[in-house]
Amino acid sequence: MFHLFQNLLKKLQIKNYANCVFRNDDELSFDYDFVMSLDEKQYPKYLRYIYQIKTGEKLNLRHPKTINEKIQWLKIYDNLPIKTQLTDKVLVRDWVKDRIGVEYLKPILAICNDYNEIDFDNLPDSFIIKCNHGCKWHVVVKNKSSFLQNKKLLALTKLYMDKWLSQTYFGWSDFETQYKNIVPKILIEPLLRKNVLLAERESGIHIFCFNSQPKIFHSFEFSEQENKRVFSTYDHNFKNIEIFSLTQEKKPDEYIKKAVELSKILCKGFKFVRIDWFIFNDKLYFEEMTFTPCSGYIDIKDQNLQLKLGNMLNLKGNDSEL
Repeated sequence: MFHLFQNLLKKLQIKNYANCVFRNDDELSFDYDFVMSLDEKQYPKYLRYIYQIKTGEKLNLRHPKTINEKIQWLKIYDNLPIKTQLTDKVLVRDWVKDRIGVEYLKPILAICNDYNEIDFDNLPDSFIIKCNHGCKWHVVVKNKSSFLQNKKLLALTKLYMDKWLSQTYFGWSDFETQYKNIVPKILIEPLLRKNVLLAERESGIHIFCFNSQPKIFHSFEFSEQENKRVFSTYDHNFKNIEIFSLTQEKKPDEYIKKAVELSKILCKGFKFVRIDWFIFNDKLYFEEMTFTPCSGYIDIKDQNLQLKLGNMLNLKGNDSEL
């Protein structure tokens, strides 16, 4: 498959096509060291290349129209320092605590600068070791005793954590600039899942905020009957709408209404942000603030819908409320 991409890269006149790599079997991106060597003035050029490779569409950064194009614009031209703080899974906690209260924050068991600082003796039987500066950079420990007895797993965990701590997620993220200057740390959280076999949380809520206003609300839960996640999506009036796949009509519950209310406070001053929440033991928790969801490759194949969502986002709106 790679030779097909090489031909396309040549056609696009990308001289550094040798610096492209595959991740997750079929996801193409530029090599980490190559991205980190680029001058910031080169970001738009290579962002256009990778966008066309991944979507088959030309990226218009001067006059973006679709929601995905506008997210690409935000990566390059709306890189506020506050976004770096709020993308940091440690520093964002103070922002959330000051605005909506500590009761919506997940407990933290430890924060470390290095893997060797982790005191496993003082950790519970299950927990998650994660990095504060990346996406999906985490290790789930379901049984501490078994974990500590497995020398190969221990060594592999240390290898991954050391590698992640030595990098910035920006280098792998297709120019999500908010990740670039986060100081890497390890944080350890309790395993807040009823079913630890699930790769993701059993239920959660995503609140899409446009120009300081929550506009689209997205909830998901695991269906035992269908053995997969099912989604419900709402507009700002809590009316069911169909945007994402695997949707189901469902009346909004108290959790999503509360998440919208709290997100309205957290999103003030931002052109666009998705605020993520999850539910555990009938309690709503803040998860993270996602400024460039899916790195601007949201899977919406309907071009009219892409344009409609893009029209909801005014890139000229100011950030004076920050």
